[in-house]
Amino acid sequence: MGRVESVRVGDVVSGTVVAFERGAGGIVVRLDGELAPVRATIGELDLTWSRRGDADARIGRRVTAEVIAVDAERGSVVLSTAATAHPELWAFLKARKRGEVLGGTVADVQNFGVFVALDDCPPHPIYPGVGFVTIPELSWRRFDAPTDVVAVGERVRGEFLQFDTWNGEARMSLRALLPDPLQALADAFAGGPITGRVTKIVPFGVFVEVADGVEGLLHVDELGTDRPDGFARVGDDVEVVVIEVDRVRRRVRLGTGGRALPRR
Repeated sequence: MGRVESVRVGDVVSGTVVAFERGAGGIVVRLDGELAPVRATIGELDLTWSRRGDADARIGRRVTAEVIAVDAERGSVVLSTAATAHPELWAFLKARKRGEVLGGTVADVQNFGVFVALDDCPPHPIYPGVGFVTIPELSWRRFDAPTDVVAVGERVRGEFLQFDTWNGEARMSLRALLPDPLQALADAFAGGPITGRVTKIVPFGVFVEVADGVEGLLHVDELGTDRPDGFARVGDDVEVVVIEVDRVRRRVRLGTGGRALPRR
């Protein structure tokens, strides 16, 4: 009897479409030979990827696909027909190494991320670019919209994070190639007073921007009151001291250094 333990990510397998579970597993495939007992599915995202919709789910259709995930506990695997339908693109993406620097041109800017047409890369059959940068990976600093950071047609460089097998994308980070202001603050941390701008007031304290893209929390315990809105307003410049910089959790703890913030 076939066992899921014998299947590895990257294996190319063949089988027959036996069912279509819309909104659940997607296409259900009965694998050939000894792997027949292993539950195999091709997800809805892969159908959107290929732009063939329900035609891919035709009962009895033969498919050849690459294994992109194995769940040994459930005895199931997830397949991708995109891998076998677009071998050149798949080979390009599989050859990328984490930390590699990729260059390209911004092809489209959306509120959920930025598509990048990568240099020397086969085109994506659906998306405007194979490279994709999520909003948090655009910049260390605060911004209102991704168009504040990049524009269509702009040349960019980013660090390769991972191969997104669901969408056939190279996930990238632009900010990884830029100086991290939090790490710079930690390196320069001396405990002396600095001036920052109040960005947010919450019941447990006041958030203050102490460097470009770096906010710290002035906790109510440091204020000596449970009414932080009585000490400052958003936009006020206040003098604080850095008590602690947590590099791993990316948190900055602030204090007043014995100085009272302006009461309102």
